[in-house]
Amino acid sequence: MFGDLDLAEDAVQDAFAVALRRWPDDGLPPNPGAWITATARNRAIDKVRRDARGNELLRTVAMEHREGDTMPDDRLRLIFTCCHPSLAPQSQVELTLRLVCGLSTAEVARAFLTTEPTMAKRLVRTKHKIKAANIPYRTPSDTELPDRLRSVLTAVYLTYTTGHGQAGSFPDLTEEGIRLGRTLRLLMPDEPEVAGLLALMLLTQARRRGRTDAHGELVLLRDQDRSLWDPELIHEGHRMVRWCLRRNEPGRFQLEAAIAAVHADASTFQDTDWGQIVALYDQLLTVAPTPVVALNRAVAVAEVHGADEGLAELDRLALTRYYAFHAARAELLDRVGSAEDAQHAFRTAVALAPDGPERRYLTRRLAQVTSSARPPSARPNRRAGA
Repeated sequence: MFGDLDLAEDAVQDAFAVALRRWPDDGLPPNPGAWITATARNRAIDKVRRDARGNELLRTVAMEHREGDTMPDDRLRLIFTCCHPSLAPQSQVELTLRLVCGLSTAEVARAFLTTEPTMAKRLVRTKHKIKAANIPYRTPSDTELPDRLRSVLTAVYLTYTTGHGQAGSFPDLTEEGIRLGRTLRLLMPDEPEVAGLLALMLLTQARRRGRTDAHGELVLLRDQDRSLWDPELIHEGHRMVRWCLRRNEPGRFQLEAAIAAVHADASTFQDTDWGQIVALYDQLLTVAPTPVVALNRAVAVAEVHGADEGLAELDRLALTRYYAFHAARAELLDRVGSAEDAQHAFRTAVALAPDGPERRYLTRRLAQVTSSARPPSARPNRRAGA
């Protein structure tokens, strides 16, 4: 409404402070969200009136407020407005995750495989650009929606994967990602990538109960009890993947959903059609040639052609700050008998992994590899790419 993110954040914090003082005595208002929004808006207006260009800005706010909005979901509308074409695509997604989805700067940094100070500087620069360029925050028209779709889909998916990767810390982000995906599907029913994203999230969510044990510890895909997987979500995800295949307009999320569907098809880990998964990753690399996709492909290659082939693929990648890269190398190094190098890779993975089930699992694996290490004379040297 005001085109100034710092002003908006300050106003919202003021509104919450007022709520903390008043609500215990006055009781919860009938619509708490509307109360917070109205109070924040009034606080922002008070601050703007003290500014030299306050009257001009207030006229702009009033005009934009009268324009109305046809977006069916408030949070989805905010994601679309954050993904303004005047901002770089990466900045759009970073801003959405920080301001709309509520991720901390550190969590946004992890999503982009960078450091927290670097991400903090990038977010500040983006905010300053919005203010300096007077970028308006309006809902795009129907004709503008497709141009913003890629960044919106990425923001929704990173919302989901952040919740998925931080089980217990963000219990609502996976469900929120799926809810946003379903809303997008209603809004843009003919967009294959929207269907692909929703299918990917559903097929991933279907395995949620099998992903951790009774103590909340991580269970790898090969060891999961597949009877715990949700057959309804798998069926819904498969149906959307088939719809995408009939459209024959492959994109990143459709291909990732197809890979998840192959995993869901297998009754056991050993029955997985790894050859088909490698072929799908080959196609995915043509539309999304990212190091993380190449990493996942290398893991699949190891299942088809052996650990040495997988290591050769991994050693071509530069993902030194990504804990999953070092974890994958460690597992394959252990598989070929390079215990010392596997320990080194596991230590690096533990140091980089976020707190939670992943770090605890990697710590246990490091202990296992260390305790079963062979004598030095029996160890082949596979330090390439470490």
